[in-house]
Amino acid sequence: MNPFQLYFQLGISHITDIQGYDHILFLITLCAVYCLNQWKSILVLITAFTIGHCTTLVLATFNIIHISSDLIEFLIPVTILITAIANMVQKDNFKTKTLHLIKYIAALFFGLIHGLGFSNYLKSLLGMESSIIKPLLAFNIGIELGQIFVVLIILGITALITNVLHFNKREWSMILSGAGAGVSLILIIERFPF
Repeated sequence: MNPFQLYFQLGISHITDIQGYDHILFLITLCAVYCLNQWKSILVLITAFTIGHCTTLVLATFNIIHISSDLIEFLIPVTILITAIANMVQKDNFKTKTLHLIKYIAALFFGLIHGLGFSNYLKSLLGMESSIIKPLLAFNIGIELGQIFVVLIILGITALITNVLHFNKREWSMILSGAGAGVSLILIIERFPF
C-alpha cells in the first residue's frame, strides 16, 4: 500500500472508529437539527470542521503549537456539550444567515480542538515520512470522506425515524442532542484536568 492510501485510510478510520466515539458523537450532535434535504448546509459545516481539524494537525506537526493533551481531551466533550445545548435552545423558526454563520465558525473552531486531539499520534507517524505534505493531504481527505459517510448514516436514520415512523423531528433532535449532552457531561467529568 502506498503512503497516500495508508494515510487516506487512516483518516477514514480516525472518524469511523467506534473506539474514538467522541468524533462520532460530535457529528451526531452537529447533525441533530438537520434533515436529509439540508445536506448542503451540513456539508459546509463538516467541511469547516475538517478545515479546523487540518489546520491544527499541520500546526502541531510542524511544532508551531503545542497544547496539553489532557486539556484537549477535556475540551473535546465540551465542544459536544456546547453543540448539544445550542441545538436544544434553537427554535425551529430561527434559521437565519447569522445563525448559520455562527454554526460554521463554531464548527471551524471545534475542528481546531478536535484536530489537536489526534495530532500527537499523527505527528509520530509522519516523523517516519520524508515528506509530510501528501500524507497530511491524504489524511484530511480521508477525514472528510469519513465524516460524510457518518453523516449520511445519521441523516438516513433521521429520515427513517421522522418520515417513515412519523416521529416528530424536533423531539428526535432533542433526543439526539440530549444523548450527546449526557455522554459529553460524563466525559467532561472523567477528563477534568484541573
